[in-house]
Amino acid sequence: MPEDRPATDDGPLLEGTRRALDARLAEEQARRRVPSVTAAVVRGGAVVWSGAAGHLDGTADSPLATPRTQYRIGSITKTFVGTQVLQLRDAGRLDLNDRIGDHLPELGGGAGLRAANGTGGGALRRGSGTTGPRAANGTDLPVTVAQLLSHTSGLQAETNGPWWERTPGEAWDELLAAGPRLLFTPGTRFHYSNTGFGVLGELVSRLRGQPWHDTVHEDLLEPLGMTATTHRPSDDAAPGLAVHPFADLAHVEPEHDAAALAPAGQLWSSAEDLARWAAFAAGHTAGLLEDATLREMLRPVAVSDVTGQPWTGAHALGWQVWNVAGRRYVGHGGSMPGFLASLRVDVESGDGVVVLANTTSGLGPVGTDLLDLVREREPVAAPPWRRAPAQHDLLDLVGDWFWGTSRYTVRLDGDRLVLGEPGQGRGARFASTADGAWVGLEGYYENERLTVRRDADGRPVQLDLATFAFTRTPYDASPDVEVPGGLDEAGWS
Repeated sequence: MPEDRPATDDGPLLEGTRRALDARLAEEQARRRVPSVTAAVVRGGAVVWSGAAGHLDGTADSPLATPRTQYRIGSITKTFVGTQVLQLRDAGRLDLNDRIGDHLPELGGGAGLRAANGTGGGALRRGSGTTGPRAANGTDLPVTVAQLLSHTSGLQAETNGPWWERTPGEAWDELLAAGPRLLFTPGTRFHYSNTGFGVLGELVSRLRGQPWHDTVHEDLLEPLGMTATTHRPSDDAAPGLAVHPFADLAHVEPEHDAAALAPAGQLWSSAEDLARWAAFAAGHTAGLLEDATLREMLRPVAVSDVTGQPWTGAHALGWQVWNVAGRRYVGHGGSMPGFLASLRVDVESGDGVVVLANTTSGLGPVGTDLLDLVREREPVAAPPWRRAPAQHDLLDLVGDWFWGTSRYTVRLDGDRLVLGEPGQGRGARFASTADGAWVGLEGYYENERLTVRRDADGRPVQLDLATFAFTRTPYDASPDVEVPGGLDEAGWS
């Protein structure tokens, strides 16, 4: 997430903007034939608008929906699980590179997921078909915590039982007994896996020593004041409905406790309550997660590669990421029989939107439209330029430097050193370290060290960065400069 976000106005939106948002939501409910839909917009960490359209069961005799009506949020639940895993990592309870069997011995006693021939006795086994590469001689196929979070474990998408979203859930032991399998070599591709988040939920439960639905309340919901977000629906929650595609009729969808698969899509929430979670993703974490961990968690890991389509979506550590014409959004979608949900946050501005509806299918991109309306009608003003504290000891670093014959301009941006143009080529920002060096914050040089070489008079003559030498002139032949590989004795000729 950006470290220096433009200032925002935490007050309510203009009346004209609010009316436009209300109208767009009402249009969505009517045109898409959705029984009810609610939404909320977040700016500056606060709800600046919320609205609702439609009746809860699609008839005039039922209650009107409100922004406080509870809906099932489906796979948005996965973002809570991902955040809990990162909290456990920061507390030293696990490492993202740990194999899942290191913490859940029944998955291989530390040996990870096993080959289909049963070598090693792991409960989750490699598929015996021809859909993916086989393990040689039954060797282990280790699956890491990070691979499960980013849907790169290769684990099958669903369980082996009946459609889990419409039938009573299985306990953990029953889920394992059904024999979930690996379909692809771990770490080689993106493959969305609800089963994988059942495993992660059990990981959280095991390390926290209590059922997952209790841990998520203690770890996140209660500290954030999300009192309307629960494991099972409240008495006045919206019913799950399927609308007939060719007639104005609705069918009630079943609802059950998903048990071991609950971490994949069990939670219920309201638009106004879930908006607090959108604010969390925008950086208002109430101290529950370090800023650096939040950025790490929301960084795209695996591209969702759809044949014939441009790469616009990716998955981070429990979260989704979208790239829309260079603009980054983070959040997640949710879909369960009878319900659709969406949470999306603009990374640059921090504006966020939540949309909840009680329909199995048919909702359009109304969340994106609501954000666009706010951005167009009430754009966030750029913060004014101000002079930075004097840093005379760094002024001798600014100006042109050369990597071979390529010119890079170095400038100061607050307490950051900027090499080239971040986002273009190998341009990047650097932050100072305690030992006087610099470390890259993004792009090719992220986490790489930059050190400054000075001559006998203290003047900077060389920047050493990831074995590359940047000099004041192309292939500088000054005696205090060391160009890797040396220089032709004839020099420039």
